Amino acid sequence: MASPRCCKVPGETHKPWIETSYHGVITENMDTVLLDPPLVALDKDAPVPYAGEICAFKIYGQDAPFEAVVLNHTSGEGVLRASSPVDCESQKEYTFIIQAYDCGAGPSGNDWKKSHKAVVHIQVDDVNEFSPVFREPLYKASVTEGKIYDSILQVEAWDQDCSPQYSQICNYEIVTTGTPFAIDRNGNIRNTERLSYDKQQSYKIMVTAFDCGQKRAKEDVAVHIDVKPVCKPGWQGWNKRVDYEPGTGSKQLFPKMHLETCDGPLSGVRVMVELQTSHIGKGCDRETYSEKSLQKLCGAASGSTDLLPAPSLSTNWTLSLLTDSGRDSDLIYRFDGHQAANVPDHVVPQNLTDQFTIATWMKHGPSPGLRAEKETLLCNSDKTEMNRHHYSLYVHNCRLVLLLRRDFTQVDTFRPAEFHWKLEQICDKEWHYYVINVEFPAVTLFVDGVTYEPYLVTDDWPIHTSKIDTQLTVGACWQGGEVATPRFTQYFHGSLSGLTIRPGRIETQKVISCLQACKEGLDINSLESLAKDIKFHFNPAQSVLVVEGEDVDSINTAMTKVSYINSRQFPTPGLRRLHITTTVQCFGEDTCLLIPDIKAVVMVLPPSEPRITIAGSNRLVRPAGDLRGPLGVAPFKELHITSTVMKGDSFAHRPGVMEVMHNLDYCDILVIGEELNPERESLEIHHSALLGKHLDATNSTSGISIYGVDSMAHYEQALRQVRYRNWQPATLTDRKFRLTCSELNGRYTSNEFNMEVTFKCFIHCISTLLQPPLIVCFPSSPAGAAPPAATVVIVVCIAALVVIVVIGVYRIHATHQEGTREDEEEVREPEVDWENSALTITVNPMEVMLKEEHEEEEEEDEEQVGEMIGAESDNTDEDEEEEEEEEVKEREQKGTPEWDSSSITY
Repeated sequence: MASPRCCKVPGETHKPWIETSYHGVITENMDTVLLDPPLVALDKDAPVPYAGEICAFKIYGQDAPFEAVVLNHTSGEGVLRASSPVDCESQKEYTFIIQAYDCGAGPSGNDWKKSHKAVVHIQVDDVNEFSPVFREPLYKASVTEGKIYDSILQVEAWDQDCSPQYSQICNYEIVTTGTPFAIDRNGNIRNTERLSYDKQQSYKIMVTAFDCGQKRAKEDVAVHIDVKPVCKPGWQGWNKRVDYEPGTGSKQLFPKMHLETCDGPLSGVRVMVELQTSHIGKGCDRETYSEKSLQKLCGAASGSTDLLPAPSLSTNWTLSLLTDSGRDSDLIYRFDGHQAANVPDHVVPQNLTDQFTIATWMKHGPSPGLRAEKETLLCNSDKTEMNRHHYSLYVHNCRLVLLLRRDFTQVDTFRPAEFHWKLEQICDKEWHYYVINVEFPAVTLFVDGVTYEPYLVTDDWPIHTSKIDTQLTVGACWQGGEVATPRFTQYFHGSLSGLTIRPGRIETQKVISCLQACKEGLDINSLESLAKDIKFHFNPAQSVLVVEGEDVDSINTAMTKVSYINSRQFPTPGLRRLHITTTVQCFGEDTCLLIPDIKAVVMVLPPSEPRITIAGSNRLVRPAGDLRGPLGVAPFKELHITSTVMKGDSFAHRPGVMEVMHNLDYCDILVIGEELNPERESLEIHHSALLGKHLDATNSTSGISIYGVDSMAHYEQALRQVRYRNWQPATLTDRKFRLTCSELNGRYTSNEFNMEVTFKCFIHCISTLLQPPLIVCFPSSPAGAAPPAATVVIVVCIAALVVIVVIGVYRIHATHQEGTREDEEEVREPEVDWENSALTITVNPMEVMLKEEHEEEEEEDEEQVGEMIGAESDNTDEDEEEEEEEEVKEREQKGTPEWDSSSITY
């Protein structure tokens, strides 16, 4: 009998029912479809088993990557899902047919009934999985300088995403910062300011893009924008900065520079190149040696007096003045209207004579007020009682005035007394070198080497002679009379350096040019290669060069040869400004093209600083007799002076030490401790040691100063000939000196070299059977504790004395046994006197009888001990003989017996 489901059940007559259409959404790369309405099939045969149940959904469509699955047979619920990955970029939507099937008449599935066909429309939602990509790997464009563009070029990017939200480019952005460009939403690039070819010839900017989902381009794109110059007259191909390395000689400033005239017909070109160095030192890079050293170097006559020297113990009148520091060792004094200095009387030249020279560096500006007061550089006036100005140099309303009042003893007629010069340099706030040569009644002024005659000369009566002392003042004038309290007046406002006065002689043009010469300036290389139509000339300082020509190509060639040169071995580092002005003339016109000025700089790099080293033996031990000799001793005989700089290896970039040769400008030997006593010692250098050299020397009880610009070798030779003498060496045990040397007035200084000169103790022994030993030991140290070196000497002397005395006692005892009693009674006991401060030794008077024998034995002793023991017979010095005789007499008066060959007591 068949199962109830095997047979057709009565009433199974209905088809499943579904909606006629469905709309669904699926996100790409997902499998779940959201349908509207939900997928549900109904069957009116329910609840009949099988016939009223839903068994399947079938999809009809070409390659539809979907499947329908029944979730509940009874309720007819189902779900639509992707059977394979769905990609929006491949297909954005799908349309297919779906039908529902019931379970038929029984388990076998026979007689299934299907629903009507329903249309399913599926839309694939996009995912922002792709980044924008630019269509070109590189964009290029060019613009003309000076224009503002709405759009220079357009960049374009695209996106592979399928949806408008993710496939559209919503924004572009310039990644490079600080560029004069902007970009809009459509990729159009424009400039935000006028571009200049001279400023920058090309730009490279990076651009990125964003889609509407704010996904950034995976790779930015480069945009090259070239700036094309507008043809405009001007210099091209020059650098704003030129580096100059010290010691390289002449360096071209504009090796590739040329003048662009836009093909205009020209009749002439005039170019002026100006090197601006007013901020360097005193107007330019000059030698910064001391005034004395410079005058010696330039061959100036001796006898000048430096009224503004460097402050020291001997030149202390400048201690209270303000100095302008940081000027590369230049000694500059700044006067603000409140400082002045009285020059000591022993420094002031007593008689200027009819010929003399006043020289100074001066930097001065306009005086404040409508009626400015006199500003005095130097003034010689009455010290007390009266207020007469004998001579002075002052500035008044930008005029330089020299006042020179003669004495009645020199002249008794109305004579020239005031000499006036009116020059722009006096109040231009720049450094200038002023030299006034007086050959009375003629007076000539030199400013930076250029001669100027006075525009006004006024006469006056001579000054009556009096016994009133005068006072020379720098920076003001001393008013010692006609006021309640003596004071300074007519203060100077400005800066001074190297103020000197030389009586008896005037300075030559050659020396003046040398003293104010600049060591840097402009130059032209290969003059012979210049075209014949080129004309050029320099100013005296070579800071201004003017080049003129008719042909532009010739001018271009000439300008490429303009150079900068600095002849100093150690120049002042820093900027030097260049200013170039150009004037162009056309045919029939005065000027036709305007050429912009050029402003550039020369950067002088810092030089390698030298390290000056003084080396040699630090101690000199000599017998006291050598110090009493006519030549004394040479403490620095083994001296060596070297100088080294650090140099980098251009290949390995490793620093190394290289020895260099350069000049020195002074070496000072300073006495350490008590100053020299002129009555018994001296430190000096003979004038012959300075001959043939640019050197001079001054000495005092404090030491010796050798000065002048000369080579290290010449300084070495001179220092080796410095002699120290001491004709009373018994008063000291040693002398200490300290030596230092300098280059460029203290800009570079050496190490401190200490030298100690020690006086040896002299021991001389005569050991014979017939006489006791002779012992002479000097010097004796002064009262008080003996220095360490003297103590060692004394100990050695005492030890030698003890040994010799013991031997002597033994031999005397033997002699005593053989001698007679009468001889013993004749002997008076000697007495040895010991002092706390030193050892005093009595000399046997038999030395007078054995003089020749002593001298022979002294020579033998010297040969045996070499330099360790020096010998000199006491009776070679008459003063010492007298002292010895007096000492013997004193001992006889005190009852102290003399020594003889038979007896000694100690």
